[in-house]
Amino acid sequence: MMPFRERNPVVVGAVSIAVLVLLIVAALRASDLPLIGGGDTYYATFEEAGGLKVDDEVRLAGVRVGKVESIELVDGYVKVGFRIKSDASFGEETAATIKVKTILGDMFLALDPAGDGELPEGETIPVERTTAPYDVVDAFTDLAETSEEIDTDQLANALTTLADLTRNTPEEFRSALDGISALSTTIAERDDEINSLLKNLERVSTVLDARDEDIVKLMEDADILFRALLQRRDAIHDILVATSTLSTELTALVRQSRDDLKPALQHLERVVAVLNKNEDNIDESLRVLGPFYRVFANVFGNGPWWDTYIANLPPIPGIDGGPLP
Repeated sequence: MMPFRERNPVVVGAVSIAVLVLLIVAALRASDLPLIGGGDTYYATFEEAGGLKVDDEVRLAGVRVGKVESIELVDGYVKVGFRIKSDASFGEETAATIKVKTILGDMFLALDPAGDGELPEGETIPVERTTAPYDVVDAFTDLAETSEEIDTDQLANALTTLADLTRNTPEEFRSALDGISALSTTIAERDDEINSLLKNLERVSTVLDARDEDIVKLMEDADILFRALLQRRDAIHDILVATSTLSTELTALVRQSRDDLKPALQHLERVVAVLNKNEDNIDESLRVLGPFYRVFANVFGNGPWWDTYIANLPPIPGIDGGPLP
């Protein structure tokens, strides 16, 4: 057998690169390998996706048994591929339903086992045995269209006739029918307002449906805020306790110092009264002190000496060139 070091390095390098590529592909597709990924793949056909996304849960009797792996449009229907990773068994007539998981709009695929035997791997649940969630926009739209087709005048006349035919019935029943008749009359009189309300409700639901991502984002941000508040709960509690303790100490300090502060406040009141009485003199003093302090600053502001002079004095002999006696 030829030693490894004597083999052609080009062939060795090519084989090594091929092995590395195979290992990388196997790592990326690990979930599809029979021993690593595990599970069986099935399909279900729906009239609409209903907000279902890839990686959403697949539940059987409320227990998570797999996840959604693919969602694609085939012949006008939504074909959902999902993998079951448990040993759960369900018959050949199993149904599938898209249900709401959370109020934030998360969905999951629910399986309803039915029939005998075991659903073969790779089998597709037909659209006849699947149910998509009903859209609230469609609900309000159908309600508005149905209400527009109701003949409110005929309905009011029918209820009034029914009330007339049952006048010999017990008093309680007649009162109930009279109330229904009055209600139908009111509805007939407010037909335009009710139709306008339903149309506006349809617009609101349409706007909410268009802004569902913003609403979900707002709720997620609110959840982050609440989590931050919960994390800071101890700090907020300490601040409130410290504030309460501070207010208690300040109250005690004021009560203890009240006798000492009263004479000081009384003397301060007398001082303020004297200052108010001599307000004009104080203003005049401040006005006169301005020029004085300016000259005083000039005297001492040129160095460690006094820079001043005395006027109307004769010169001293021998100083600054003055005549000698």
